[in-house]
Amino acid sequence: MKVEILSHTPNGDKLIAAAAKLCYSSAEIATLWDGLTQDKAESFLDMLSSIGHESPFEHVSVTFGIEGVSRAVLAQITRHRIASFSVQSQRYVNKEHFTYIIPPAILNNPEALAEFTAAMEEDRAHYIRIARILTAEHKERLIADGADEKTAEKTAQKAAFENARSVLPNACDTKIIMTMNVRSLYNFFALRCCNRAQWEIRTLAVEMLRLCRNIYPKLFEKAGPPCITQPCPEGKMSCGKIKEVRESFSSF
Repeated sequence: MKVEILSHTPNGDKLIAAAAKLCYSSAEIATLWDGLTQDKAESFLDMLSSIGHESPFEHVSVTFGIEGVSRAVLAQITRHRIASFSVQSQRYVNKEHFTYIIPPAILNNPEALAEFTAAMEEDRAHYIRIARILTAEHKERLIADGADEKTAEKTAQKAAFENARSVLPNACDTKIIMTMNVRSLYNFFALRCCNRAQWEIRTLAVEMLRLCRNIYPKLFEKAGPPCITQPCPEGKMSCGKIKEVRESFSSF
């Protein structure tokens, strides 16, 4: 898994504080902006968090580049709908050489790993054969319709990938560029950094939070699973490791 921040809103702390202050001030925007020192902005962020006034946090966003995650993660992360996603297309990209993400429970069990690896390679073989069969069929038809061989080959391959992709596994790798505003990230981290989240998206979320704390220490100092600042909300479903969780998120 590779995660990096590609872009983020500059002066995030100050922008949020200025947006919030504007709601209650008759001053000019420039006056509000110029009067905000970093200390004043951070103090205002604490106040906003304490009263639950979260809409100003939507003015700041972070764009992540994500690689080496599975299509299973893609299915989960796109449930967070207040975000923008650009995803590598299996319709247009040849996935003959796809890599696959192996769950730790399988990786640590030799018998399960052998079955898993065999299944992945079988899927790959089926994908290759289906793509070749369909490419040949489409190419023949396109040439018969008057296309030159080079154009026919290229067009036929794309049409073949579109249908051959149906045999690719959930473990197949993908690449994502994703943008979320800070308010959405708070929600994402609260849900996906929890020990009860699926292992892969939790690994992704924790790394994203670590990166966010590097660029916006104040904005994200209390972000993460709810149990780092309050009792666990999972009730009987709690992992029971609140002390360990708090220690791990305080050590970023």
